[in-house]
Amino acid sequence: MTSAWNRALVLGLGESGEAAARLLRAEGVEVAAADGADTPALREKAGLLAREGVAVSLGAHPLPGGDFDVAVVSPGLPPASPWLQEIQRRGIPAVSELELGWSRRTCRVVAVTGSNGKSTAVKWLAESLEQAGLRAVPAGNYGAAICRVAREQPGLDWLVLEVSSFQLETVDTFRPEVGVMLNILPNHLDRHGSMEAYAALKARLFARALPSDICLVPAARRDEVRALSGGGGRWLTFGTGPESDYQWRNGRVWRGGAARADLRGTRFDNDVLGPAAAAVVAAAEACGAEAACVERAARAFQPLPHRMQKVAEGRGVWWVNDSKATNVAALVAGLRMAGRPVRLIAGGLAKETDFTPAREALRDVARGVYLIGRAAEAMRRAWADVVPCELCGTLDVAVRRAAENAVAGETVLLSPACTSYDQYKNYGERGEHFGRCARAWVAGAAEGA
Repeated sequence: MTSAWNRALVLGLGESGEAAARLLRAEGVEVAAADGADTPALREKAGLLAREGVAVSLGAHPLPGGDFDVAVVSPGLPPASPWLQEIQRRGIPAVSELELGWSRRTCRVVAVTGSNGKSTAVKWLAESLEQAGLRAVPAGNYGAAICRVAREQPGLDWLVLEVSSFQLETVDTFRPEVGVMLNILPNHLDRHGSMEAYAALKARLFARALPSDICLVPAARRDEVRALSGGGGRWLTFGTGPESDYQWRNGRVWRGGAARADLRGTRFDNDVLGPAAAAVVAAAEACGAEAACVERAARAFQPLPHRMQKVAEGRGVWWVNDSKATNVAALVAGLRMAGRPVRLIAGGLAKETDFTPAREALRDVARGVYLIGRAAEAMRRAWADVVPCELCGTLDVAVRRAAENAVAGETVLLSPACTSYDQYKNYGERGEHFGRCARAWVAGAAEGA
């Protein structure tokens, strides 16, 4: 990717946009940045960027005038955004922050995409490479912005990237030496329109693969993804069946009849995370790390916040925050991982319209469902004949009703299957609210004992 740009336009001033603006300014590029919002936090950020020579427009529409050699596009901007239509009309080439940062890296790249489990896999993989004595940093959707890492940490061996479908919409030359697709499940269909379009975007991770590059995919998806990508590469598979190159079975990852990694007793020792464990072992070996390093990293692994995170316990009831579960597939995974009867809190702003895939898991483990947000009524209609459902409206009410009904040996699980944007700034804010409510109920119960 050229570094001979004179003027660049950065669209969106989240972490990735800010990092892109700073990287380009450090290269001597004249930078204008725009964000459609105008908040105190953005004004503070704009002031800091202005000191570095970035011209910032907040609440900006139309876009800054003049000629630009390139526009760096935030993944938060959908393809139908008026801003993207405007730069297309003006003939300004668009590039993602992912591709910009990747083009400036000085190390090899392993990239992980998928519908669920990306952040956990990226964290575990980066820590596995570190166990092998390699210098590895997670970045992208999990970790720092890629442009920031490329600018501030030039001495790495591996950059471990979490890559979303939003980022893959605008890539062209992006090519990781090791690419991992964990799964393809219904997600972001409100943006991408169909599973076919969504799968095609995910497959772009491998579109530029060279014969020396490793492409890791679920065994059941190999032929489909390979055809969609149109790329080369060396294709390896993972999964639970004997057809997989890396197979998860009975707490271990196997290859060719030999056990590669023993993960019994770790948080990955279950049929939900097991296939991802096989993918991480395969990716680590492709990066030059022994499977024993993956084992050590697994035994030291600290779960990420808002991902099946136990936040309180009282009177035999566990309270588990899985606020990151923003689609139905993630909800089903949370139910299966709970290991106990569940009082489920779900709902919010839906990314999907079909909630029926959760029915079987709900029938098996749920004792009651407490529904919040805009999707509540649709979820009730989909599930009420298999599990008792209550329309609660808000998280505070749902926590109260779940607490009143839960008995020793059960888990109150926040696993919403929806985004949080109808009631919260993000899933983190929602999860933190749940944790505060849970701890307050536990403390109140203890006082009343």
